[in-house]
Amino acid sequence: MDARNPDTLSEPLDWPAQGVTRVPFRLFSDEEIYQREQEKIFRGPVWNYVCLEAEIPKPGDYKTSFVGEIPVICTRNHDGAVHVMVNRCAHKGALVCPREHGNGSELTCVYHAWTYDLTGQLTGVAFRRGIKGKGGMPEDFDVKKHRLEPLRVAVLFGLVFATFSDKTPPIEEYLGPRMMDFVKRSFGRKVKILGTQSQMTYNNWKLYAENVRDAYHATLLHTFYTSFNVNRLDTDGGIILADEKWHHVSYSKRDTVSNAPEYANDKVHAAQYKTTLEGPHLLDRFDEFDDGITHTIQTIFPNLTLQFTFNSLAVRFFVPRGVGKTELLWFYLGYEDDTDEQVEIRLRQSNLTGSAGLVSLEDGCINEFVQRGTHLCGDVNSFIEMGGRGVESSEDSRATEVAIRGFWEGYRRIMGFS
Repeated sequence: MDARNPDTLSEPLDWPAQGVTRVPFRLFSDEEIYQREQEKIFRGPVWNYVCLEAEIPKPGDYKTSFVGEIPVICTRNHDGAVHVMVNRCAHKGALVCPREHGNGSELTCVYHAWTYDLTGQLTGVAFRRGIKGKGGMPEDFDVKKHRLEPLRVAVLFGLVFATFSDKTPPIEEYLGPRMMDFVKRSFGRKVKILGTQSQMTYNNWKLYAENVRDAYHATLLHTFYTSFNVNRLDTDGGIILADEKWHHVSYSKRDTVSNAPEYANDKVHAAQYKTTLEGPHLLDRFDEFDDGITHTIQTIFPNLTLQFTFNSLAVRFFVPRGVGKTELLWFYLGYEDDTDEQVEIRLRQSNLTGSAGLVSLEDGCINEFVQRGTHLCGDVNSFIEMGGRGVESSEDSRATEVAIRGFWEGYRRIMGFS
């Protein structure tokens, strides 16, 4: 298979005539398609989230991350500039940084001690001149001609993105004005890291990309959302798609809950009985914005989610680890100018999300259920018509799968599937 050409798949993929309202289940378990995604998407003309500036605040700091399955190093140089390069020695291909993070004036591969500066430029080679005049590199060996493979970098409100492609537009253009507004809303103040966690899920990465764009499953699968009016479909809210459709924002306003009759008639079980908390302070919150929005989920293609639930600000970064395996990394954030009381509220609310979160615990297994259910299913397709068949913003209802359709529209475009 030529990863750049969909026609060279050993079994060509014919997308259903209904377009993005039908998605072939084969996409979640086909190894050839997965490998093609690494080339066309993660090495393609997209901005890949790699880290937070808060993870590399000081000169000399470095942090390892991933672009798709490709390991990368994020550094802050002595001049303060952020650099991203492939974590692969130019000599034998070993990882240069096996540790997740650290600080130093240079990067040295432990295998043969090839040394690089914080921009990735090779600066030294052990035994370059040999021993006692014997051996060593050829006379014409030039360290300036060797370096770690660099990526283009964009830093936006403390979020660090990287791309392999010179065709990727500026980050502001890539996101578009409406997505930029919501990124600024959440990250317009300097953030600090309150905690991190990761979990391994046994599903294709695109199932999580669908999951975070699925606004209407939350009121059904996540019973805590409905029981305590954290996020329900009968509150004011909507879904905004980017111009290119593949990014989105879903938002809701808790204080406008209307107890719609559908919650009884459609037998949403979490709405059928009264539930109380022994620790009600879990849901204590304070107003940070004047727009009434209490919950936002923002996705940035291909694999970044920004979450703001009450006062819990978090980054979710989901990394493909194989055709049927995904690592989900969570970063819980506050602001540098938070009071101690605000930090305490954010930390309490962090129990809502994460691998054991009260409103996200179920996602760790439901995507695996889909992975298992769709395995080896031949030509069967999903059915994605909730809210219609179009791919336009829905600012008066979240009982829709429009954001999922938007993801697949962008995916088909970049992958070349028609």
